Amino acid sequence: SIIRRQRQELKLLIAELKDRDRELNDMVAVHERHIQAWEDDRQKILSLAERCSLLTSELNERNAIIKSLTKRLKLLESQHNDSKITLESTQQKFKELTQKVTDSSVHCQALEEKNQSLHCSVLELSAKTGQLQAREQELLTMLQLKDKALIETTDQITEVASKFKTLENALRAAKLEEFSRNREQQDLKLTLNDVVFQVNKMKDVLSEKMKESSKHQEEISHLKHENGCLRSELILAVEEAQRKDQLYQFTKSKQVRIEKELSSLRQVCVKQQRDLHFLQVNLDSSQESMQ
Repeated sequence: SIIRRQRQELKLLIAELKDRDRELNDMVAVHERHIQAWEDDRQKILSLAERCSLLTSELNERNAIIKSLTKRLKLLESQHNDSKITLESTQQKFKELTQKVTDSSVHCQALEEKNQSLHCSVLELSAKTGQLQAREQELLTMLQLKDKALIETTDQITEVASKFKTLENALRAAKLEEFSRNREQQDLKLTLNDVVFQVNKMKDVLSEKMKESSKHQEEISHLKHENGCLRSELILAVEEAQRKDQLYQFTKSKQVRIEKELSSLRQVCVKQQRDLHFLQVNLDSSQESMQ
């Protein structure tokens, strides 16, 4: 009966050992699958780390490009401000020259009006001179015809001659004044031509400055657009890096969980090995006792 009982126990132990063996085989298969999955995850993590380093280097390069573009943008903005200040000063000079030209035109018009009035007075004096000469001739004929009124006629001729001399002196002074007015008008015309030339030159400079300013504005707008594109690309790259970082964190937490499961499985395997060793010792002892 003892042998039967031991045989029954041995059968039960062998059946339990077979069950334990199957469980161990299943656990080993699961453990191998876990190890394979862990190795795959490790390879993925390594590839993700390498890609993250590449993206980090690319991000640093993009940051360097953005810094250089920002410096260039600041330089172009300062140049634009300088050109704007130059343009304002040029416009102020142009206004001053325009005012000078207007004043010169007004002065020239006033001189022309004065010259016209002097010319009219000269014509009047010339007409009066002709009239006086005709009267002198008439008085001479009357002197020849009228010997009796010689004294009165002589007095009238002397008076007329004195008036004629005063008129001639006035005519000379008017001619001198007209000559000086003509010279002054010529000088003013030359000054006006110089001012007009300077104004045209300043207009050309102003147009060039306007063209240069428009070019600078176009380049600034292009650089702003390029900077916006780079910033959007940088934001997308940062978002992608954040997503990869989150994926890395998820993978890391999964790896921690797998390591915990592996440690628990190892503990279970150690316990089962101990049980197997104990059962093997019991089996050996029972076999020896049977023998």
